[in-house]
Amino acid sequence: MRKLIPLLLLAPLASGSFAQAPPKPFGPLPTKTQLAWQETEMYCLIHFGPDTFTDKEWGYGDEDPKQFNPEKFDAMQIVGAAKAGGFKGIIVVAKHHDGFCMWPTKTTEHNISKSPYKNGKGDILKEYRQACDKLGIKMGVYCSPWDRNSPLYGKPEYVTDVYRKQLDELYTNYGPLFMTWHDGANGGDGYYGGAKEVRKIDRSTYYGWNDTWGIARKLQPGAAIFGDVGPDVRWVGNEAGKAGETSWATYTPHAPEAGKEPGNGFVLDKEGIEGHRDGKFWMPAECDVPHRPGWFYHKNQDDKVKSPETLMNIYFASVGRGAALDLGIAPDQNGLLVPGDVASLKGFGDALNTMFKNNFAKDAKIVVSNIRSKNAAKYGPKLLLDKDRYSYWATDDNVKTPELDLNLLSEKTFDVIQLRENIKLGQRIDAVAIDVWNDNKWQQVASATSIGANRLIKLTSPVTTNKVRLRVTNAAASIALSDFGLYKYPF
Repeated sequence: MRKLIPLLLLAPLASGSFAQAPPKPFGPLPTKTQLAWQETEMYCLIHFGPDTFTDKEWGYGDEDPKQFNPEKFDAMQIVGAAKAGGFKGIIVVAKHHDGFCMWPTKTTEHNISKSPYKNGKGDILKEYRQACDKLGIKMGVYCSPWDRNSPLYGKPEYVTDVYRKQLDELYTNYGPLFMTWHDGANGGDGYYGGAKEVRKIDRSTYYGWNDTWGIARKLQPGAAIFGDVGPDVRWVGNEAGKAGETSWATYTPHAPEAGKEPGNGFVLDKEGIEGHRDGKFWMPAECDVPHRPGWFYHKNQDDKVKSPETLMNIYFASVGRGAALDLGIAPDQNGLLVPGDVASLKGFGDALNTMFKNNFAKDAKIVVSNIRSKNAAKYGPKLLLDKDRYSYWATDDNVKTPELDLNLLSEKTFDVIQLRENIKLGQRIDAVAIDVWNDNKWQQVASATSIGANRLIKLTSPVTTNKVRLRVTNAAASIALSDFGLYKYPF
């Protein structure tokens, strides 16, 4: 057994001593924008438009704008419900595949100014922007690349004269944006201005993603760009809201056809579930899942809204595996979230607050097997228990499998363990094990692989103990662990 170093016996090295430099970063690293996105952790994707009134998931593109008239639309109610659920941002579906624009665009007649909403003077994007500003919530936008209404879709002019100009309008007029969201919508049958035909595109090249992303980089440099191939945030490869038990923030997108460049909708998306340990890019996963069975509102799904406990399980499988949770919410034809949806969000938010209210490790006495340079002030384990997610316990370069013991001072009952790495230094830890002191011996109660920005481990049943041990069992570099928490599951 390793000799453990009591924290209280360690003091900072004197100035001029041979203090070891901070750990060298390992592998690809997150940008400032990616760090801000990671700290957001949860946001909502709001589907609302003609499909809400036609009871469809994908409109064909021939919908009459006069159908869209949400007489009680209240952005404050919708954004407020998301905030009550603990979500820190929203992404507005500004245009879905039917091509109907929820703002008064200059690029197409198929937009909100042709609807009865506010006598053609409405602007849903503006109302969301105002609500987000009032409630302190971040805002992002999604504008579908596929457009089943546009007669130009499938031609180069659609990308240059319609789609990119729509992005330009959105990024110019509705910022600041924390995220620009893209998916793999890549053509098929549609109305296309009356042509009513199938149009196919080269999924690798048609949208010219590098140039398209450049619009966001120029106009909204603080926005993380999401898509199947990132470049900042990748799709997790399913719509169940779940990342892999092992989930790497590093990733290399691969095209399904040899010799072609990957693109949104043209990638081996199942690889996004776990990512790649040796991935070329820092590209963590977003886990998207609808609150209801469908993304748009359908009255016959009012009794199928996910419960707070189901949302908590999804939270553990997404945020708890180093990804972010993107929950789809859907206002009804009045332009409001119905009471059952609001109650579910509130219940989930309350449960999160209850769970994280008390960290049973916060007053623990800690001993460890190694501290970098024996410099407890800069690298000691007490930094695991502060409020800074980037302060960290670090070990010497040659110590990759250290141990940490927590004396909780009295018996505590918990069933949730939280770990974080300082991801500014990369994703370094491959595996850990957790032991508790029981019947005068150590008993392993949990293990986990990839840690990264966040790892939540839920035990099969609560344990009561006064001592806990963390063992790092595999790491690619000396560790830089930033948080340790013990909590009680709220359900």
